[in-house]
Amino acid sequence: MPTIKPISDLRNYSAVLQDVAFGAPVYLTKNGRGCYAIVDIAEQEEYEKTKAALRLMCELEKGRKAGEEQGWLSSDDVREHFRRKSNG
Repeated sequence: MPTIKPISDLRNYSAVLQDVAFGAPVYLTKNGRGCYAIVDIAEQEEYEKTKAALRLMCELEKGRKAGEEQGWLSSDDVREHFRRKSNG
């Protein structure tokens, strides 16, 4: 069950922070509506890693589709491309 508290409870923030744990964020409301979430820093780091992995997977999928639709480049073509690019 999520922990939901009014933002006014932050006046005693140490009590609010005691309820925060990995996998158990505290959600703060303002005027009865969800407004903020306080999460454990380790959980936030895990979220950022997951987000980065999803972005990478999406880009890899775009590359796979482009290769199938437009044709694949040989490793020699790729090397030549980067050689030209590095030489200016």
